[in-house]
Amino acid sequence: MRAFRCALLGWLCLCSVVSASAPPAPEMPAPGEERRFTIFFATRKAGLLTYRVGPDGWSVLNYEVNDRGRGQKLTSRILLDSRSVPQGVEITGNDYWGNPVEERFERKGDRAYWRNALERGARKLDGPAFYLSLQGVQEVGLLATALLQVPEGRLPLLPEGEARLEKIGDPVRIGTGDRAVTVDLYAVHGLNYTPVFLWMEKGFFFARFDGFGGAIREGWETEFPELIRRHNEAMIAWQKSLASRLARRPAHGFVVRGARLFDPETKTVRPGMTVVVAGNKIQAVGPDGKVAIPEGAEIVEARGKTLLPGLWDMHQHFTQDYGILDLAAGVTTGRDLGNDQNVLLTLKRLWDSGEAIGPRVILAGVIEGPGPLAAPTNVLASTEEEARAWVDRYADAGYVQIKIYSSLKPELVPAVVARAHARGLRVSGHVPGGMKAEQAVREGFDELQHANFLFLNFIDGVDTRTPDRMSAVAQKGAEIDLRSEPVRAFLRLLDEKHIVVDPTLNLFEDRFLGRAGEILPSMTGYAERFPPLARRSLFGAGLPGIQESAPRFRDSFRNMLALVQALYKQGTTIVAGTDTLPGFALHRELELYVEAGIPAPEVLRIATLGAAQVMKRDGDLGTIAPGKLADLILVDGDPAADIHDIRKVVLTVKDGVLYDSAELYRAVGVRVGP
Repeated sequence: MRAFRCALLGWLCLCSVVSASAPPAPEMPAPGEERRFTIFFATRKAGLLTYRVGPDGWSVLNYEVNDRGRGQKLTSRILLDSRSVPQGVEITGNDYWGNPVEERFERKGDRAYWRNALERGARKLDGPAFYLSLQGVQEVGLLATALLQVPEGRLPLLPEGEARLEKIGDPVRIGTGDRAVTVDLYAVHGLNYTPVFLWMEKGFFFARFDGFGGAIREGWETEFPELIRRHNEAMIAWQKSLASRLARRPAHGFVVRGARLFDPETKTVRPGMTVVVAGNKIQAVGPDGKVAIPEGAEIVEARGKTLLPGLWDMHQHFTQDYGILDLAAGVTTGRDLGNDQNVLLTLKRLWDSGEAIGPRVILAGVIEGPGPLAAPTNVLASTEEEARAWVDRYADAGYVQIKIYSSLKPELVPAVVARAHARGLRVSGHVPGGMKAEQAVREGFDELQHANFLFLNFIDGVDTRTPDRMSAVAQKGAEIDLRSEPVRAFLRLLDEKHIVVDPTLNLFEDRFLGRAGEILPSMTGYAERFPPLARRSLFGAGLPGIQESAPRFRDSFRNMLALVQALYKQGTTIVAGTDTLPGFALHRELELYVEAGIPAPEVLRIATLGAAQVMKRDGDLGTIAPGKLADLILVDGDPAADIHDIRKVVLTVKDGVLYDSAELYRAVGVRVGP
């Protein structure tokens, strides 16, 4: 999910705009030749992409991935013209959740026609235009080939937008001797929030990495780490260029004046307040006219807007495009609950230093068990010794929490918990296959991720390593009586053990209520603002069977909201996490808590001071008070009265550095608006 404009000298020095005459004509595969590409999720092989040109002239792409029992299986037939621009597209198969896919595109003269689960459209064209399907990620390589053959490396996109190609740096030689090739790194702009980087060999797709996974031509897998390293260098250079332009550091500090100040401790709003910041610390807080304003300080006139502590998202999996989206939405701290350690530590260094734009990072490391349904991570433990070694490795690297994942053997849980607690780390996670949530709590978990695992405590026969952990709750969650004694006893246990719950309600809203051809429920009101590929990714079905079982799925989600309300009423600590789209999804998560019956001021406390307390950072974060770190957001409205106003962030301050929310959004191709 990437797309951007290259505007700064520091970034431009790495790029050159592709012109019509710059590169030689791409060398396309010969008819009948098959090219195969290995697909990776993190460090694990997850699938295969094949490309061949049939005897009828149509290109055929077969794309299949398996991610813990989920994944796309698609066949695309594409008729390309002499410039590799699609004239016809036929796609069949299933999406990531197993829902059927059928998509068609055809160009006849100057007219283009398309239909899919989302849309039926037609347009008159006055030149070449590249149709990007709903499954467009697999076609980016062909798009880059087409962009190499058009003036200025630009092409209109269908149904909307424009793609632009830029070459990054010099050609790279990989391999040795007779087994060596030269590849070029390109960035495709205009599709998503950050550039889509990909490697081309003689003008045809060779490899791609997106910060989490990617693909590379079969037989060259050993070269992927080097290409990833160079990709990361390019992405870091791009991030640094944006930070140098969009981050504002007043030389003599700044003052926010005339603000409505939200206090998470009292859950009240005080009008007419002034806050003074010098460096990265809050120096003074008080009524307007009662606080001395330092000479030369920049004045930010709040004019009645609400000033809050920066928001926390307690369930993220950072990639390079998260940083700007988080800060634009007012998320100044994010807890990463499972990532490649090198990737995460690099992002933390860049974001903490201010070299790149992103939130503070709370480090939590995942530990998984091996097997066909294991998560895409290389942190796998099958013995107590291996489990304890991974805990130590995380602790030594500065991590503060361990997340146990679904395929870890239940008998290893006590060893992980004991070692983590001995090293001062919290323990949370999924409930591993073969366990129930009650057992995980009694074994020493401090926190449970995802509300579905609470329901699964009362549903037998579910393999929690598979997608059944969602579909079973969608089907049966409505039947669970929250007033029954077994449920009440379980809730009392959570209270007695001081268990923290991370519900991620927005995730289940989309999976339980999403319908084919409609915007995902959590993104209603946002989708039209996004870049083309990002916007189209927000349309789609939820779990398989939703069309037939919509009322039952809806009732199950309502019962999930009721469970969160019950947790709140008994005093269980709730943290706000998303596990989906950065920034935007947290706003929706907070709205869902209000829908569940939690008062808006309490919800704001959960997302600020409450999260800081859970992570033992309330000494320097979570409230707006003298001596604390300057993480603040200015909102055009009063989210303590109407939680929907949390969507109206206009200014984010992280570590004393000011960021205009609208500028951040525009920099990543997101239209500014309500």
